[in-house]
Amino acid sequence: MKNLRKKFIASAVMLGCAFFAVGAAAALSEKNNSAAIPAAITSFKEDLPVIILDAGHGGFDGGCTSAEGVPEKGINLNILLRLRDILTVSGYNVQVTRDTDRSIHDDGIEGIAKQKSSDMDNRLALFNSSSNAVCISIHQNQFTDPIYHGAQMFYSSSNKRSEALAQSLQSQFRKLQPDNSREIKLCGKELFLCYFSENPTVMVECGFLSNPEEAALLNTEDYQEKVALTIFSGINDFIQNKNNR
Repeated sequence: MKNLRKKFIASAVMLGCAFFAVGAAAALSEKNNSAAIPAAITSFKEDLPVIILDAGHGGFDGGCTSAEGVPEKGINLNILLRLRDILTVSGYNVQVTRDTDRSIHDDGIEGIAKQKSSDMDNRLALFNSSSNAVCISIHQNQFTDPIYHGAQMFYSSSNKRSEALAQSLQSQFRKLQPDNSREIKLCGKELFLCYFSENPTVMVECGFLSNPEEAALLNTEDYQEKVALTIFSGINDFIQNKNNR
C-alpha cells in the first residue's frame, strides 16, 4: 500500500510539473507580449543530450549576498530544482552537481581552499562525464554600483556550440526582462567550470543581488520559477535548432 501511494504521489507531481511548464510558458509569453516561448514538452524524438545542471556555490561557500544578507547559494539551488523538474517531465535526462545545500568536495579533505578546489574539480568531472551534454551553471551577479541589473550569459570557448547556447539563453531572458540589453560574453579562466568544460557550457548570471529591486524578485518563488522556465526555454530553443547539434 505504501509503495502504491508513493507511486501515485510521484505520478501526480510529475503531471503537475508538466501542466506547470505548459501553463507558465503561455503566461510568461502573454505577460511580456512577446513571441511564444518554445513548447514546454519537447516534440522531437531524436537523441537528446544529457542536461547537466550546476547550482553555484553551496555549503560553506555562500557566494555573493544581497543587501539583506541573502546568499546566492540558496537562490541558485531553488532555480536548479525547478529547472530540473521541468526538463525531466519534458523528456530530458538531467544530472545535477548538487540538490542540497552542500559542497561536493571529496571526503577527508581539510581546509577551505582545498575543499573548494576539490568541489570545483568534481563539478567539472560531471560536466565532462558525457560526450553528449549541455551544461548550465546557475549563478547570481554582484557589483559595487547597485544600479546594474539584468541576466547575462558567459560561455565557454572550449566548444564552438557554447556561443549559440548563450545566445539562445540571453534571447529568452530578454522576454522575461524586456529592458535587458546585456550581451553574451566569453568567459576567462577565472570562471573555472565554464572555461574548462568540454561540452556546450554557459554560466547563467540570472541577475544582480546588488540591485535591491532585482534581489527582491530573485528571492521569491514566483520569480525563481520564471527564471527556471526561461532557462528551460533557452535550452529547448538551442537543442531544437538543428544547426546547433
